[in-house]
Amino acid sequence: MSRDLREYAKRTNVQLAIGAILLIFIVGDGLIYLFYGQAAAMMGLACLLIGLAPIVLIVLLMLLLNWIVKLANRD
Repeated sequence: MSRDLREYAKRTNVQLAIGAILLIFIVGDGLIYLFYGQAAAMMGLACLLIGLAPIVLIVLLMLLLNWIVKLANRD
């Protein structure tokens, strides 16, 4: 039985990133809701989404560049 350690590391990194984002959104926005109310929580959610947008754009750009490089290196 062979193990693909690169695939394992990739999956682990994706799971850690998703977990961190969920933790920030659920715990962070939940605490805002608990202390300041619904209106502040909605504003906090909007700010979190706006702050996440550049990161998502960078990740999508990197995936696009990876796809282009793999396409160009198909010999």
